[in-house]
Amino acid sequence: MSDLLLRLSGLTKAYPGVVANKDVSFDIARGEVHALLGENGAGKSTLVKTIYGLVKPDSGTMTLQGQPFQPPEPRAARAAGVAMVFQHFSLFDAMNVAENIALGMENPPPQREIAAQVRKVSDQYGLPLDPDRIVGELSAGERQRVEIIRCLLQDPKLLIMDEPTSVLTPQEVAILFETLRKLSSEGTAILYISHKLEEIRTLCDNATVLRLGEVVGECDPKTTSARDMAELMVGSKLHVPEKADKPAGDTVLTLQDLSAKAPHRFGTALKDITLEVRKGEVLGIGGVAGNGQDELVAALSGEIRVAPAMISYQGRAIGQMPPNARRKLGLLAAPEERMGHAAAPDMSLTENAVMTAMTRQRLTSRGFVHWGKARSFAEGVIKTFDVRTPGPANAARSLSGGNLQKFVIGREIMQDPDVLVVNQPTWGVDASAAAAIRQALLDLAAKGAAVIVISQDLDELMEISDRFAALNEGRLSAPRPAKGLTVEEIGLMLGGAHDMEVAHVDA
Repeated sequence: MSDLLLRLSGLTKAYPGVVANKDVSFDIARGEVHALLGENGAGKSTLVKTIYGLVKPDSGTMTLQGQPFQPPEPRAARAAGVAMVFQHFSLFDAMNVAENIALGMENPPPQREIAAQVRKVSDQYGLPLDPDRIVGELSAGERQRVEIIRCLLQDPKLLIMDEPTSVLTPQEVAILFETLRKLSSEGTAILYISHKLEEIRTLCDNATVLRLGEVVGECDPKTTSARDMAELMVGSKLHVPEKADKPAGDTVLTLQDLSAKAPHRFGTALKDITLEVRKGEVLGIGGVAGNGQDELVAALSGEIRVAPAMISYQGRAIGQMPPNARRKLGLLAAPEERMGHAAAPDMSLTENAVMTAMTRQRLTSRGFVHWGKARSFAEGVIKTFDVRTPGPANAARSLSGGNLQKFVIGREIMQDPDVLVVNQPTWGVDASAAAAIRQALLDLAAKGAAVIVISQDLDELMEISDRFAALNEGRLSAPRPAKGLTVEEIGLMLGGAHDMEVAHVDA
């Protein structure tokens, strides 16, 4: 009991139409790295928000260091020693690192003193970071360091991390894990949420598994396989995506010297991208975050206009064509940012379905929406892609991140596109949902569509891609057959070795 830090006893929280947490109980010890596992909608986010003071439970109790603990707001949780790094960073691009960190403090000292503290903690925990750098110029991994250092300056007893590696390179993941191990050795407990089960096995000491809001089991990740953990999360056997062995067809999309200026100060310009994409193939595009992924999707979708001949669809120049016109032809896209870009937070799922499907699904006539047809289409997406929600009338923001991702990807796939461009298709979704989304993309390609998958998950790209290319500083490498590519070859491509001859390794 002397090692007990946090005890949760019978925590329950219900919302209209759904019980998010039901009688949740488990302990976290000092210095323990404790994984919280569960499929999308299992109640993980509600639970950690309860611990952090963002949600008030309907019933149940918490104790922190043996004392009753029910923070009414995050400020009280932080004062008690609980810190949290959220999946989506809350930073201002135009401000520097020290200024952003000051915003998270109750009574911030002078900037010079904050900068000194940042340098000290940065050196102490192996998180290289310059306090004077502008946040908008930082990589995703460096932005996460800002959030972590902001937490570490609070000297936390418990650090909650929600999907901390979803936008990190393998090298940045290694740095993060070293930092977390050092914190753990000093007695800081870490509550770690991730869908990357091999990372859980590498880092965590214990795991609690939630399903439909209830604790369904605990395990030792180091002695439990990733597959067993995934099946405990979903309560059934895990489906492994199956790829059809079918040759690609004719070229359907051509990019010729595609170039575009960065859309804003912190964006990435596209530089002379030349590419042909064929019917029935999955083209995987990898790259570290911030190397032009968003800009490439925007250029293909029509959000960024380019010279007409830079993009050709079935022989037709469409570089100046707007998004809805491209959708009518059969070129659809799903951007990385779910909330606010792929979906309007306060609009219902039915309304969000109308926004991108009205043309291909014929959901409007003479300016009027066929709400019955729109509702039926949204219900079809919800059912086919197992979106956990009471119904299509619910607002997009009411869904967990993973369930909204399933809705967004499903909404595009169910429109039967001829070309589908998706950025980070399984970001933040559980193993079962990720397998289902990948299978849906493979099935779409098997039906003859060209699928472009942009992802930072190299395992995902190698699993489903026929060809692989890498984005680096807005340039795209020449696509290579994915089968047989080695980690070394992929690393060279990601690092910008686009024009050098990469030696093939014989099997």
